[in-house]
Amino acid sequence: MNKTRLITMAMQARENAYAPYSGFKVGAALLTKAGTVYGGCNIENASYGLTVCAERTAVYKAVSEGERVFQAIAVIGGEQTYAYPCGACLQVLREFGNLLIITAISVDAYQEQMLYDMIPFGFSWEKNRR
Repeated sequence: MNKTRLITMAMQARENAYAPYSGFKVGAALLTKAGTVYGGCNIENASYGLTVCAERTAVYKAVSEGERVFQAIAVIGGEQTYAYPCGACLQVLREFGNLLIITAISVDAYQEQMLYDMIPFGFSWEKNRR
């Protein structure tokens, strides 16, 4: 996996963000097991509860195209602070198993965590699924 490429694609996705209320644009790039990358950006709404995060946008795009197995996701927000996935995004990602979460400020400044380390007790229908 080329982390620089994934972060760069998240940066490109961020350019399409619709954030007229917060002004905080976020981009995500989701890497499938097959090597396909799906980009996503945050899309705000005047009714804040209807806002969709970049991570979920990328997941929904991938799933709508038949993808179900993911390796990693890169998330990039502002240029001076890391944008970590929210609880809702972590739970949506968790539906598809453990994957690498890359939070970035730039291609040179990033952090890595495994999803299950970020949401160790997420909801699951399977009793022993971690």
